[in-house]
Amino acid sequence: MDVIRLAILDMYENTPNQGMRAIREIVRSFGQKLEWELFNVRGQGEVPGLDFDIYISTGGPGNPHDGDGDWDVKYYKWLQDTWEWNLVPGNPKKYVFFICHSFQMAVKHFGLAKVSRRKSMSFGTFPCHLTDAGAGDSIFEGLPNPFYIADFRNWQCVEPSMERFDAIGAEILALEKARPHVPLERAIMAIRFSDEFFGTQFHPEADPEGMLDHFLDPGRREQVTGEHGEDKYLRMIEHLNDSDKIGLTHDIVLPAFLSRAISLVKAEIALA
Repeated sequence: MDVIRLAILDMYENTPNQGMRAIREIVRSFGQKLEWELFNVRGQGEVPGLDFDIYISTGGPGNPHDGDGDWDVKYYKWLQDTWEWNLVPGNPKKYVFFICHSFQMAVKHFGLAKVSRRKSMSFGTFPCHLTDAGAGDSIFEGLPNPFYIADFRNWQCVEPSMERFDAIGAEILALEKARPHVPLERAIMAIRFSDEFFGTQFHPEADPEGMLDHFLDPGRREQVTGEHGEDKYLRMIEHLNDSDKIGLTHDIVLPAFLSRAISLVKAEIALA
């Protein structure tokens, strides 16, 4: 049996997080279909080569414009090398999923939009709206419109350059919730960069059980309510207990990407 290889690019810079656990659990649910390896990009300057079929590049803390001149240079080289590999006719395709911090870095790299600091942090669970392109994309099949997301960020992608989108064949698939009372542009929440490259501003790996365990801790509850208010905290807990919100997004988006990528890699192997 031909082995399909997956690389997980850990962008958390050795900070405590829920994302790595949740991503591992989704990957493990595919069992022996995937052989996977972890790369500590920001903590140890590790990046994968082109000897993998599928890549997941995670969320992480901090400013997406910052780097140390080592890991960020390696990361952007990996990104560009992988993109250029897919442009060569006959090369077996590489499939990449960018999450949150990685999504912002990819948007910056391709010059698709302005990556700027939000006026205040987005923290919690929110409705997210699919564009017409997003509603027709297989990765979101089975989700309502709007669907619910876990969103934790100080940065956003706004003011898209449609000239750049057209140049590389990318499409905006989702936008943040509409806020008629706020005179601010809605941030981009998902992009299909190409048939093989896909990214979300939100955390598709976020699972209700893990998030509930995390946020029901008395110390964390006190911290969240102190920084973001009791109403936002209670709304988030309510959404986490509702199976058709964050749980549905968790069960569909990243698994759909992996299922499609695995099927396409298998098809290419069969033709080789």
